[in-house]
Amino acid sequence: MSTSRNYNVEGRDAVEHKYAYGFDFDVMHHYMLRSFQPFFRRGSLLELGSYRGDFTTRLVPLFDDITCVEASDEALAIARERLGGKAAFIHARFETVQLPRRYDNIVLTHVLEHVDDPIATLRRINDEWLADNGRLFLVCPNANAPSRQIAVKMGLIDHNAAVMPAEAEHGHRITYALDTLERDAVRSGLRVIQRSGIFFKAFANFQWDRLLQTDIVSPQYLDGCYMLGQQYPDLCASIFLLCESGPNAR
Repeated sequence: MSTSRNYNVEGRDAVEHKYAYGFDFDVMHHYMLRSFQPFFRRGSLLELGSYRGDFTTRLVPLFDDITCVEASDEALAIARERLGGKAAFIHARFETVQLPRRYDNIVLTHVLEHVDDPIATLRRINDEWLADNGRLFLVCPNANAPSRQIAVKMGLIDHNAAVMPAEAEHGHRITYALDTLERDAVRSGLRVIQRSGIFFKAFANFQWDRLLQTDIVSPQYLDGCYMLGQQYPDLCASIFLLCESGPNAR
């Protein structure tokens, strides 16, 4: 991340697009946690890029020891007010933060695509922050999500992995697919032990927000999209890598 970036501005909603949608908070966060839970280790958890604490609130019932690192002081203030003493909060950039210990679980959800040097961040996770037998839960938006592929066919974006102007305004630097995300994880020294997708997605986020206000989509339909996504990870809203420290760590 460049020190010239304004993380507060990047995290704010704009007139025609939001930083995050109700679909992210109400649907994707639910299914992310459902995907993570079978693989959590007992012990501590580090959330890198906690934003306003929306996903953190889902982690609190599962962990007594949570540390959050966030570059936006505005977002961090909101998270701290919401969660109080249920988590420790550190206002810092990943490039410069000095953490006091290693963690049994590290969560990095919809954050890596915002980082100027993602491999350097993943390398710090591998070499400095991940405990022995610890696990990294790495999730990014998927370049090949059907909603993006439809946008390409409509002429709204040039190609699946393009960074759209609205995304760039919110600090996106890259749009990952499964192969490019695993490439960067491996280059950083991490060992990928499982790869998957989260939630089959044919509609854009703003379309989902409208659908969720109606009775057109049932909870059973949402579960079906989640289960179908496990069968077709490359057609999911988000891609998920479960990683452990590689042999060159330490």
